[in-house]
Amino acid sequence: MNKTEKALSLFSNNFNCSQAVFTAFAGDFGIDEKTALMLGTSFGGGARNGEICGAVSGALLVLGLKYGHYDAEDNEQKSRAYEIAVDYTKRFKEKNGSIVCRDLLGYDLTVPEDKVFIKEKICLKQFVPKW
Repeated sequence: MNKTEKALSLFSNNFNCSQAVFTAFAGDFGIDEKTALMLGTSFGGGARNGEICGAVSGALLVLGLKYGHYDAEDNEQKSRAYEIAVDYTKRFKEKNGSIVCRDLLGYDLTVPEDKVFIKEKICLKQFVPKW
């Protein structure tokens, strides 16, 4: 199963976009599925506020694992990690028009009436990064 298929499988099994994307890649970094699902929980639905897309948040978590800054003295790595994150979100915006969940979906997760339509409208496949 490739990363896109894994993410779609997780999403169709009641996990949010962030959980699905992050978990699809987490094993590559030695993070078990349960931990990955737990870490991604709060980022889904734009951190439950319709803000930054959960798929984007999940991808940024993966980028942090791959390129992240952890040495307080290594400003070069910090700058590189930030550049990679900016590049990713820029490309995502160019492809999808926004990184904001409610803009991408055309519905607002914080509005109860809109919440009914969100699960039907989401096409996570278009948001899963292809690395």
